[in-house]
Amino acid sequence: MRKVAVIAHRKKSLGGGLDELRRRITDRDIGELLWYEVPKSKKAPKQARKALKAGAELIFVWGGDGTVQRCVDALAGTGAVLAVVPAGTANLLARNLDIPEDLEEAVRIGFEGRRMPLDLGRINGEHFAIMAGVGFDADMAADVDGGLKRRMGRLAYVWTGLRHAGDTTTPTRITIDGVKWFSGDAGCVLLGNVGTITGGIEAFDDARPDDGWLEVGVATARSRLEWGRLLGQMATGRSDESPFVRITRAKKVTIRLAVPRTYELDGGARDLATKLKADILPGGITICVP
Repeated sequence: MRKVAVIAHRKKSLGGGLDELRRRITDRDIGELLWYEVPKSKKAPKQARKALKAGAELIFVWGGDGTVQRCVDALAGTGAVLAVVPAGTANLLARNLDIPEDLEEAVRIGFEGRRMPLDLGRINGEHFAIMAGVGFDADMAADVDGGLKRRMGRLAYVWTGLRHAGDTTTPTRITIDGVKWFSGDAGCVLLGNVGTITGGIEAFDDARPDDGWLEVGVATARSRLEWGRLLGQMATGRSDESPFVRITRAKKVTIRLAVPRTYELDGGARDLATKLKADILPGGITICVP
């Protein structure tokens, strides 16, 4: 392999750290190593584009889901090959794709693993690999982004989930592939490319990240009791068997909200919005998997 690149969030850690990552990559028969470190995930897209322009044949992304999402958004549709080194807190994409939180094995998968075309969702113009959501899920992501995740790790998702369960529902209209699908009060709307989402919740039991479809779910739970029943059903059975959930699939989705609400993608909070337009990019990027 002639050129390999690393895009690393320098505040993230795994195994022996970035020094070990460099050593394990250079143990391989490569021609050149392109190395880019960033202080936060927002800086990653520029470096990802630089790596691709420099001719990188394989791009390792060291960080959490936010860093991976930023790189995926920058490289969608370019033919780039990504290898994820899960050095974040939740590492949801890696967990859904069976990439272990083990530095040596993640590097091995990058060089020797299967190259899988991964679908990408797109919401309001930005690509995501795992999920996007508005309502309960987005409020939880915004709180976790605020620093709680650094202090509590994965427990932050449990804590914030309990805080936001039972928050106010919003009058919502959802159109899928041009057909009105839902109209009513919703506590959360989720779009999924994989099955397991924020907090390790199995939201979409039949999701596949390479089937060319977006999973669409709406939760109508209002009280903490109803949210407790819903989350319990997700933990012990199928999500679509709960009376507080509707789930379907679509290529294109439009969500209209009566009041502005925060939305999120891949666990990263975004600005307030009253309209969200989403679609799917089949095989939008190639990723290394076991």
